[in-house]
Amino acid sequence: MSKLHIEVSEVIDAPVEAVYAVIADYRDAHQAILPRPYFQEMTIVQGGHGAGTETRLTMRVWGQTFHYHQMVTEPEPGRIIEERDLEADQVTRFYFEPVDDGQHTRVTIASDFPVAPGVAGVMQRMTQPSIIRQLYRKELANLQAYLHGQPIPA
Repeated sequence: MSKLHIEVSEVIDAPVEAVYAVIADYRDAHQAILPRPYFQEMTIVQGGHGAGTETRLTMRVWGQTFHYHQMVTEPEPGRIIEERDLEADQVTRFYFEPVDDGQHTRVTIASDFPVAPGVAGVMQRMTQPSIIRQLYRKELANLQAYLHGQPIPA
């Protein structure tokens, strides 16, 4: 099955440790930065912090509801967090790279999505990248706001 790769990067005004801690905290901080109303619910099945966390996530985009059952790993603790869907061949990775002598962090959210066959796959390739990039940009803006104690837009 073919894959669709989508990624967005942003430099966040905080050191890697602080940024990584927000993404790794699935109980509170990570949920706080998820773009609303698209991300509707995240349930922690087990864990809640970093590797070993298992989540169920509901997302609604363009009138369609998507359900994800994910397991979190840390292939490179402090540098990469990975969310792998247990029911579909989909993976999202968060990459953390220090910049400006560690004062800032380049965060990249990168996902690989399975592509449907035929016409549905053509439509998916045409529409999904712009939607996902928009969601990731909003999540990164929410991350920046969260780290600086600013309100996160609804």
